[in-house]
Amino acid sequence: MRLSILPYGGFLMIILVLLSCDAKKQPVTTGRQGQSGPMSVDAFVIRQTSVSENVEVPGSLRPFEETEIRAEVGGRIVNMNINEGFKVAKGRLLVKLFDEDLKAQLRKLRVQLQIKEKTEERNRELLEISGISQQEYDLSTLEVENLRADIESTEIAISKTEIRAPYSGVVGLRNISLGSYISPSDIVTTIRQVDKLKLEFSVPEKYAKDIQMNHAVKFRVDGGNQEHTAKVIATENNVDQSTRTLKVRALVNGDNPELVPGVFAQVNLQLGKNDKALLVPTQAVLPNIRNKQVILLRGDSVHFSVVETGIRDSAYIEITHGVAHGDTVITTGLMSIRPNAKVRVTNFSTL
Repeated sequence: MRLSILPYGGFLMIILVLLSCDAKKQPVTTGRQGQSGPMSVDAFVIRQTSVSENVEVPGSLRPFEETEIRAEVGGRIVNMNINEGFKVAKGRLLVKLFDEDLKAQLRKLRVQLQIKEKTEERNRELLEISGISQQEYDLSTLEVENLRADIESTEIAISKTEIRAPYSGVVGLRNISLGSYISPSDIVTTIRQVDKLKLEFSVPEKYAKDIQMNHAVKFRVDGGNQEHTAKVIATENNVDQSTRTLKVRALVNGDNPELVPGVFAQVNLQLGKNDKALLVPTQAVLPNIRNKQVILLRGDSVHFSVVETGIRDSAYIEITHGVAHGDTVITTGLMSIRPNAKVRVTNFSTL
């Protein structure tokens, strides 16, 4: 029987192959398996800042004063001084009605008064020497006073035949002609005070408490290129129950060609201003079913705090309850953080 003996080199190679196969079956471990360091996050330090909410509402420009001019009495127009579209001064005569009959009556009464005054003067002298009784003198005095009252009444009637501008303003289009007869129901023209205007608009009821006297209002008119300013002069004394809005009136000073009574205005208001507001980035607030939370940094671990929010914009949101000035909120990795987890802040930011 013949035994075959492998050379020494072949035997050594077989041993190396077997060792190599065994090494592949053994996992290589380095360090301590299952342990990791604190999560790296970014944080935001809360500081007090001033914040307000911009609200845009529609409005309209009105004349500060606007009056329909009418006659107090009926009559025929004998003189007219209405320049359509031009400014007139307060008290300027616009229309004169026929009043010759009243003037004739006034002249007659004045003549009668002169006679009665002389009669009253003679009766006074007679009374001093007991030439007449006190009753006779009193009757002459009464006649004088009655005539004076008649004269005053006639003068008032004559003044009603004159239609004058109640204030300085711009006259509108006239609806009458010289020589026509008008009655108190006829509108002669309109007059508007346009050197200052009224801006009228309404704000939602939740902002009613923020509208105060002299509150600054900015607005633009339809088709205009400039931003204008007005100041609140009055508000309605109650909220409209059908629209849930509060009507506001503001004063606009200045004469600008863009500011035409009756035009539409887009009003911009800064409401709900808070000079000590606490803002955080919007992504730092975690909305839940029942509340909202932020993650605060406490030492090297975190704490979940329930918060209430207020005014917000595209980048920041106001926290009205749940945080304090100087607190640090986590802004990244929010979905991976668990209560009391350890974190390491790599970047701090603030306003």
